[in-house]
Amino acid sequence: MDDSGTRVRARRGASGASAPIDIDGLVARFGDRTATIAVIGLGYVGLPLMRAAAERGFHALGFDVDRAKVDTLNAGGSYIRHISPECIAELRHTGRLAATADFSRLGEADAIILCVPTPLTRQREPDLTFVVRTTESVAPHLRRGQLVVLESTTYPGTTRDVMQPILEQSGLRSGRDFFLAYSPEREDPGNADFGTRDIPKVVGGDGPEALRLACALYDQVVTRTVPVSSLQVAEAVKLTENIFRSVNIALVNELKTVFEAMGIEVGEVIEAAKAKPFGYMPVYPGPGLGGHCIPIDPFYLTWKAREFNIATRFIELAGEVNTAMPQRVVDKAVEALSERAGRALKGARALVIGVAYKKNVDDTRESPALKIMELLERRGAKVGFHDPFVPEIPPTREHPEFAGRRSVPLTAAALREFDLAIICTDHDSVDYALLIDSCALTIDTRNACARRGLCGERLVKA
Repeated sequence: MDDSGTRVRARRGASGASAPIDIDGLVARFGDRTATIAVIGLGYVGLPLMRAAAERGFHALGFDVDRAKVDTLNAGGSYIRHISPECIAELRHTGRLAATADFSRLGEADAIILCVPTPLTRQREPDLTFVVRTTESVAPHLRRGQLVVLESTTYPGTTRDVMQPILEQSGLRSGRDFFLAYSPEREDPGNADFGTRDIPKVVGGDGPEALRLACALYDQVVTRTVPVSSLQVAEAVKLTENIFRSVNIALVNELKTVFEAMGIEVGEVIEAAKAKPFGYMPVYPGPGLGGHCIPIDPFYLTWKAREFNIATRFIELAGEVNTAMPQRVVDKAVEALSERAGRALKGARALVIGVAYKKNVDDTRESPALKIMELLERRGAKVGFHDPFVPEIPPTREHPEFAGRRSVPLTAAALREFDLAIICTDHDSVDYALLIDSCALTIDTRNACARRGLCGERLVKA
């Protein structure tokens, strides 16, 4: 290998390969966008990435084990609200986007990017099942000269210690026959200001050639790449970003509880504090954490830290505060029903407003609303929901019992059938005035009504 990393001559090994790999040629194909990019896992991360690559001129080939997703995309449709069917249909028409469930086609790709889930087990430990199984599916089809990138959020060491040994079972070696990199996803569904292409990408590689190739690829897809010194640093960046959010959300959730006991409105405090032009970043309280990242990622680091005999007390405390918020909401409902209506939660009809994990999206992953629904039903309440973005609750890992349950229309007649409504997600399109006028009791966990100047005896802040 020369100093520029231009060519890597493979020693003859299990692969039987001896010809040098033309790294310059691969960099050039990334640069002129004639390369084929394979994206495995076509969910909220993979599909936006595949679309962005295709829009930049690459041939994007998506892989998913869910044939319904594959068929939808190949028919020019979309199953994610913020990606329009018209966009997919146009990319299909140009021939730059296709989907398949046939992993034998991975050999067509110059780069393979894994965007698969990394959930927690019921014991709140990392579950790398999807990463391991997907990597095992890639290994038999891996060929010399390919770039392999993991984007799934995980603990430092996953790419090197988990993925690399599985890929090398093919007889090929990282840095010699193929090139391994990590670039954490930074998707923010529903954010109109920052889409996939607008967000800088952190990139770490297994050696300088892998880093060079990964940067060459992402330079053509996103606004800017941020190279770092190793795979582990790149993995740690993503955890740091989400732990920062988790800790700050826990802080403001705790402040909300303290200020409420003092008769102080936390929303007013935050609005005044953010007038300071430096040293303060507004974070808002809520009914708990949602989405695939912030509720999960801190536990990946706390688990890994135990390997080094380090206790992450601060991070774990933040997790405890945030995890306790759904129960606090239910306790508030019990108290409000007793004081305002003179009745118990058992047998009451409760309507949850918003089951998406944040406003104006259709993503229910790890939504605290689902936990609140579970706790309400456990206390004997009869629970319905309304969400303009989620007409039907999809199957979820933690709450399969709610799959198929349909949204209740938000009408005055329907609202009068419920004893209380709980605002869990503050979608902009909800008629909050109608809600508090028609429902006997409304509990607002997002300060949605106050922000709109709405108040009344039937409204309780939680």
